[in-house]
Amino acid sequence: MKGKRVLLVNPWIYDFAAYDLWAKPLGLLSLGALLRINGCEVSFVDCLKTPHEQMNGKPPKVYSGGHGKFYRQIVESPAPLKGFPRRYGRYGISRDAFRHDLEQAGQPDAILVTSRMTYWYPGVHEAIMCVRDAFPGIPVLLGGIYATLCSGHAREHAGADHVLCGEGELEVLRVLGSVWGASPEYYPDMDDLDSLPYPLFDLVEPLRYVCIQTSRGCPYRCTYCASHLLAPGLRMRDPLKVADEVEHWHRRHRVDDFALYDDAFLFRSRRLALPLMREIVRRRLDVRFHCPNALHVRYLSQEVASAMKESGFSTIRLGLETSDPALQDKTGGKVSNDEFLRALENLSRAGFDPSDIGVYILCGLPGQHAREVLDAVEFVMRSGARPVITEYSPLPGTGTWEEALRSSRYPLDEDPLFHNNTLLPCAWEGLDLSMYREIRLAAGRGTPSAQEAG
Repeated sequence: MKGKRVLLVNPWIYDFAAYDLWAKPLGLLSLGALLRINGCEVSFVDCLKTPHEQMNGKPPKVYSGGHGKFYRQIVESPAPLKGFPRRYGRYGISRDAFRHDLEQAGQPDAILVTSRMTYWYPGVHEAIMCVRDAFPGIPVLLGGIYATLCSGHAREHAGADHVLCGEGELEVLRVLGSVWGASPEYYPDMDDLDSLPYPLFDLVEPLRYVCIQTSRGCPYRCTYCASHLLAPGLRMRDPLKVADEVEHWHRRHRVDDFALYDDAFLFRSRRLALPLMREIVRRRLDVRFHCPNALHVRYLSQEVASAMKESGFSTIRLGLETSDPALQDKTGGKVSNDEFLRALENLSRAGFDPSDIGVYILCGLPGQHAREVLDAVEFVMRSGARPVITEYSPLPGTGTWEEALRSSRYPLDEDPLFHNNTLLPCAWEGLDLSMYREIRLAAGRGTPSAQEAG
């Protein structure tokens, strides 16, 4: 593989709303790092970066933690979404800027394209069409969430030569080794996540923050979540090696903000989270940590909360989803109301202001009543924290998928565009769009909830 050139592409987002809540293609940059260590020359074109040209008359707002807004261009809604009363947009750079970046990257020997939300696939398809036009005959590999959860749709419609499902490290080496007729010199041990090189955040411009994964997988099987389909099992890194990675980006690249991409950061905290946080303090790393994926409140003890405060945790998001005990049990049993209140009290004692703590509440589950969501909103507000509404998106292979198919007014299995949470795909007479708007008003307006779902 030595001397081969690989182009990584992070495609546009097409949606009614999109927000940069520490959103970087961690998986794609990890694959690029693995190919670099195998001798490849790797370049990166990011459709979601700050554009070359001024658009909309002013640059997008960026907050102190590094997150902020994407540029948006209003476009015509795709046929399945016509008639929905929201403006549809393409988020990211212009097509001309993308073509310019492709020219600057030069002729590759392979192209890797990532994907995220299943209903964001129009940007994926367009990016693949553009790279095929720029580099005819070059093999295109597609991976990520859409490629994994909607692999049949991706194979039929995306235009990629290879669709990679699930974790892509070993598969990308296998496919490119076969395409190039060259065996990789280095294979990672996927049971040892520290055998993977650091993701290629050195290719990200501007580098405002770095995304860190201290583990993969989750011990829970929440019925609305696809985590177990994307990363089966739970594997944890060595906390000292995670601290090494944080120190690397902080000292060498002057990065202060780090977003944790874990699905279960606090699980078995004495093995990972606590040693990591104490090491950050010991090394005197003046950094900030952000938790867009939400923390499990069950494991948020007073000891953990104090360590979080001391080590620089800044953006705290908790996963409650519902305050209805029956629905908590039905959807996975990861939290109880008492555990939530105890976690909030521990955070408050550690010095966190409860009003700065966002609490995710799911809205739009199949058969869910508006009153149940409002009860959760009121419960969180009485606790002093801030409710953050996260609209349910039906995902193939999850526990609620079959129920969503039966209850939705949309043909969810025909087009992933209908998974879009803005549509409230499983709305019904007990929770329709007008009731949803009342819920949003009751919860107040904060960071855009569609992206806070993680």
